[in-house]
Amino acid sequence: MTPARVAFVGAGPGDPGLLTVRARDYLAAADVVVLDDPETAERLAGLFRADVQIVETGAFGGGQRRSPAARAKLLVRTTRALKQHDSLVVRVLAGDPAAFTTLTPEALACRDAGILFEVVPGVSTAWSVPTYAGVPLTSGGKGGAVHIIDAADAQTDWATSIAAEVTVVLLGTPDTLRRALGGLRRAGRDPQTPVSLTEHGTTVAQQTSVSVLEHTEALLQESTFGEGVVVVGQSVDLRHELSWFETKPLFGWNVLVPRTKDQAGAMTARIAMHGATSMVVPTISVEPPRTPQQMDRAIRGLVTGRYEWVGFTSVNAVRAVREKFTELGLDARAFAGLKVAAVGGVTADALRQWGIEPDLIPTTEQSAKGLLTDWPDYDDVLDPINRVLLPRADIATDTLVAGLIEMGWEVDDVTAYRTVRAAPPAAPVRDAIKGGAFDAVCFTSSSTVRNLVGIAGKPHPNTVVACIGPATARTAEEHGLRVDVVAPEPNAVVLVDALAERAAEMALAAQAAGEPVRPSQRRTTGRRGAARARA
Repeated sequence: MTPARVAFVGAGPGDPGLLTVRARDYLAAADVVVLDDPETAERLAGLFRADVQIVETGAFGGGQRRSPAARAKLLVRTTRALKQHDSLVVRVLAGDPAAFTTLTPEALACRDAGILFEVVPGVSTAWSVPTYAGVPLTSGGKGGAVHIIDAADAQTDWATSIAAEVTVVLLGTPDTLRRALGGLRRAGRDPQTPVSLTEHGTTVAQQTSVSVLEHTEALLQESTFGEGVVVVGQSVDLRHELSWFETKPLFGWNVLVPRTKDQAGAMTARIAMHGATSMVVPTISVEPPRTPQQMDRAIRGLVTGRYEWVGFTSVNAVRAVREKFTELGLDARAFAGLKVAAVGGVTADALRQWGIEPDLIPTTEQSAKGLLTDWPDYDDVLDPINRVLLPRADIATDTLVAGLIEMGWEVDDVTAYRTVRAAPPAAPVRDAIKGGAFDAVCFTSSSTVRNLVGIAGKPHPNTVVACIGPATARTAEEHGLRVDVVAPEPNAVVLVDALAERAAEMALAAQAAGEPVRPSQRRTTGRRGAARARA
């Protein structure tokens, strides 16, 4: 027996969110991942260990695709090369491994080579893609049959699939799908039977066309996509009412997020929920203070009871203090007896992850002004200590400090971290920003506006500009940008929701005018033309 083992894992139809829990666990534990193409590797890359070995089976010398037998040999050879006991090779197969894949020859090859293997079922492309297209394969308990067919199978008996109550699902390339539909039509299927064609299923690039059988062959004649899913049957008529994925407000949009990646997680997840893709372009870099002595003294004062309050005005401030605590061998227990303020919900969440529950979060505006509104005045009877620690950025404004001093507090305004402008993004990204490839940009602070314009230039006039609050919007306007969306509260997730609401309004207006729905698909000449188009 070979010491390594193989797990055949279903990668689902395209959306990484459709991976099973076990598939994710195995991908995270894999020593080697064997897959068919670089696109799959890119899609799943975030799930692998940093030291994982990637082996692609799709092609060898000259770009010629490997046969199923050659792929089986490669899998066996790769597994045998692992000498450590219980090493794990994960063989990634599209959709569900047991349907329309090379599972059988590869699993038999493992068995013959004495390699232990198991199969992790996945979400089938045949079932999931029609669901994402709003086409149920069965409906209303009316019965009927579902025939799932590989369009490339030349031996298919189409006569068994011509009855009106039979729903036919075809998987294949444009050429094989066209030939299969022709065979079904010639066998006697009603030429007026509704047909849906979905390419890039379950991804934000998904596109679905609806026609009838006698016209679909012509539609496929010029198609250039790789693999597609066709549904033939009366249930296609329900797409008009049940389409839920391609009708999301930001579906297909490409949204620019000028923010550091470790701060953009909630935003990018929300953007994806609304059907869009996003690109994070860091505009600032967070670095330690030039000299650490000031922070060292502040932390010692915090531990020895110098302060009554500690005010956190950003997630970066929480991270900087936490890192200093770790460096000095301290933990959250050092905050015992202190009152802690957080400028907003995101900063409060960062504190909670550290085990600290804030005593004060603004009930109105989540900003320095909001903190001052709710911060209590110093009372020399009730407050035993009159000093506040503010660990902040080197470029923080004086609004909060001045307000606290006016309320009777003494303030130690300490530089916990420095913010510097990030390096410019790659030239193709800069060209995409200025050329209108992004449908929208979400600004979460005035500094993100200034820095993005500084390192990459102004977004194209057609790009929808969304700002987290009035101050950020004013900065954007000062830089010559027209602001389309201002979030009703300064929260990154709320900002994305406000963008989605605006996108839904724009889609209705564009459809009524017969214009492209996505801003990046519209073409104007100059900023004045764009302004007229937006008015």
